[in-house]
Amino acid sequence: MASQVVARLARIMRNPHFWLPVAMFAILIVLHYPQQIFGAAAPSSFFGLGRHTVERVLFLLPIAYAGFFFGIRGGIASLIVALAIMLPRAIFLSPSPADALFETGSVILIGALVNLWFESQQREKERRRQALLTLQAAQQELRSNERRLAAINAVSEIVSQSLEIEQVLNGALTKVVEVMDVEVALLFLLHEEAQELELKTYHGVSEEFAAGVRGIKLGEGFMGRVAESGEPLLVKDASHDPQLTREVVALERLHAGLIVPLKSKGKVVGTLCVAMRRPREFSPEEVELLTAIGNEIGIAMENARLYEEERVIAQRLRASETEYRELFENARHAIWIQDLEGNIIAANKAFAELTRYSQEELKGVKVWELLSEESPSLGREIEHGLLRGNALDQPYEQRLMRKDGTEAILKLTTSLIIRDGQPKGFQHIARDVTEEKRLEENLRFYLQQVTKAQEEERKRIARELHDDTAQALVVLSRQLDSFISAGQRPMQDIITLEKLREQIDSILEGVRRFSQDLRPSILDDLGLLPALEWLASDLTDHFSISIGVAVLGSERRFSSEVELLLFRIAQEALRNVWRHSEASRAWVTVEFNDGKTILTIRDNGKGFELPKRVSDLASAGKLGLAGMEERARLLGGRLTLQSELGRGTTVTVEVPI
Repeated sequence: MASQVVARLARIMRNPHFWLPVAMFAILIVLHYPQQIFGAAAPSSFFGLGRHTVERVLFLLPIAYAGFFFGIRGGIASLIVALAIMLPRAIFLSPSPADALFETGSVILIGALVNLWFESQQREKERRRQALLTLQAAQQELRSNERRLAAINAVSEIVSQSLEIEQVLNGALTKVVEVMDVEVALLFLLHEEAQELELKTYHGVSEEFAAGVRGIKLGEGFMGRVAESGEPLLVKDASHDPQLTREVVALERLHAGLIVPLKSKGKVVGTLCVAMRRPREFSPEEVELLTAIGNEIGIAMENARLYEEERVIAQRLRASETEYRELFENARHAIWIQDLEGNIIAANKAFAELTRYSQEELKGVKVWELLSEESPSLGREIEHGLLRGNALDQPYEQRLMRKDGTEAILKLTTSLIIRDGQPKGFQHIARDVTEEKRLEENLRFYLQQVTKAQEEERKRIARELHDDTAQALVVLSRQLDSFISAGQRPMQDIITLEKLREQIDSILEGVRRFSQDLRPSILDDLGLLPALEWLASDLTDHFSISIGVAVLGSERRFSSEVELLLFRIAQEALRNVWRHSEASRAWVTVEFNDGKTILTIRDNGKGFELPKRVSDLASAGKLGLAGMEERARLLGGRLTLQSELGRGTTVTVEVPI
């Protein structure tokens, strides 16, 4: 305990701020006791006064200095020292002890109040710092989730562009390398009969390595363990891991690795491995992201297999009705055939299990009776398109009502049945994606809650800045005004105080702008359109960009959540205008139509090169645009970008009413 006290005192004495108040106290002792130090010939006061009032007031300097740099403890210590110096003169030497004691007490009281004020300011500063850290953490979490969702969407879009397995796997692996920023990527598929993992596609390794890792048994090495357990696996040093079973891994000098299973309907269908030739720590967020990507690839593989099965079924139907019937009845996916009027002609066991009806009960039933209210129109549109020979986007989603009243979401592929050159009906192959959609909705709900939490935190901080910080600065500015105007003061002091007041007013303006930027009160009070006009005016005043706001159609109000998301999209778009576009003008247009509302932000800036898809914005580093796109999706709408180098940029958001 004693050694800790000594060490603490040593640290304090090494601090240069410690010696300045010590020097001040030494000087004040000389000023306070000149005759006792220099003899009777010395003046009673160096200031030519009969009393030591000025010397006592000067004790406020070391007291305030110590309190400012060393906190409340330093301030208390300086108060004790000052009292010890002043009290003997006030009691024993002063010709007016009562006045001297009063002055001494006043100095100590004022010093204590100054130190308490310093302490309160320090606590307030710490509280604001913690609030800012909380906001930054929420923003970081939001950006992380936006990046994760954007990456998953990018992979999902790639794998949904084709139903050919080779194209799906090659495109997905290329995107994985880009998103995860790795040197090596391997994708294995599980051969169920042989219980082996087969290397289907790879990136960043030699042909010798690829040949050396083919045919991995379940439970063998890293890949086999993941395929067997269905859990992700982190490998710190693959080349020297005691569980290494293939020598080619050591020869390839692979170091850090992450392996995740590919799953479909909870079943492992393969593995996905990413690796580096140098040390790297994969974060939990990266593990979660790669796992989600693996699930997307697993689902895409199922879609590709569904497509392959459909093609095989069609070929065998032409070759052998018996063989087709066996495939039809035993297919894992739900299949049914209907005539042109919508009557079900045949349904397999999987479809009967899906609907909870028997196969006999399904015969002759109108397929529209099994679908939810909004689904028949889409089904008829697909069928009419097939009859006209149009190229359609498949598979597509339909909602089916089971016999017990529960709802199932299907991923559906429809084909036209033609006999003797004439259309006879339609064949449907469906996969139950209810659980997958539920997971997707949960992820979107989570992102929505994160966004809501961020906005609530913005609102709270903005309110505290307005109610506490801004008001305190206003009071301080008024006190300075009163202090300047009260009594005669040297001109230099007045100039200094005026500068201080100007600085306070400048800080106050910054606080108000920051509060408005966090959560403009006009949005909550008056709605979206006044908030957009305020935003345009504010950016015009501060950044010299002429911004016009136009409203088309009959103005309407939305819920506070919808207006907030639309405002944030416009705010981010206009921020990009003054930060990156070098534009001199911008236009904000809100168009109210019967079925939708369109928000457009256009500028005459330098423009930029657009990615091929909006979902590629996150991987291209344009997180602000990716955030705008995600907010539009939360509203059930869509965001489109148009930009050409030298011709400006246009951001359009369409949301349903």
